[in-house]
Amino acid sequence: MTIIRGCQPYQRRDVTFTMIKEVLEKLKLEKLHFAPFRVWQAYEQLEKVNGNSPKNELTALVSLIRRITEIDPVLTAYNRTVNRNFQDWVFKKQAGTLKFNDDQMNWLRMIKDYVATSFHLEIDDLDYTPFDAPGGRGRMYQLFGDEMNMVISELNEALAA
Repeated sequence: MTIIRGCQPYQRRDVTFTMIKEVLEKLKLEKLHFAPFRVWQAYEQLEKVNGNSPKNELTALVSLIRRITEIDPVLTAYNRTVNRNFQDWVFKKQAGTLKFNDDQMNWLRMIKDYVATSFHLEIDDLDYTPFDAPGGRGRMYQLFGDEMNMVISELNEALAA
């Protein structure tokens, strides 16, 4: 995997969820001292960190990659990045004629929270917790119709940007 400095979100689409998970597994198995939590702790000793320690190693790795590639000027907890990007995305969407209703916003927030801890949402994830309790894939389709897949795709891209 090649990391290019100063990439724009469009160019970063080449780094996939699968690639990130592969790097995480390789680090955990072969380079234990480079495990994302340990590297995060080292950064905390060396420089300012924006946010609390990550909840899992996958999001720690994503945050570290964002810092190392200078996407973020300081190491930033991934949930903070996702929250900021979510606010920006919703604001841009609703700046025009589109207005999300309360039920749609609740689903969008649930997706945001999921991505903040899992990095990415696949359509099949809607069949499991936390999405299954309020109706899963079927309920999301009721709320967003034929735009459901586009909303998921846009959110995955926007939240990771």
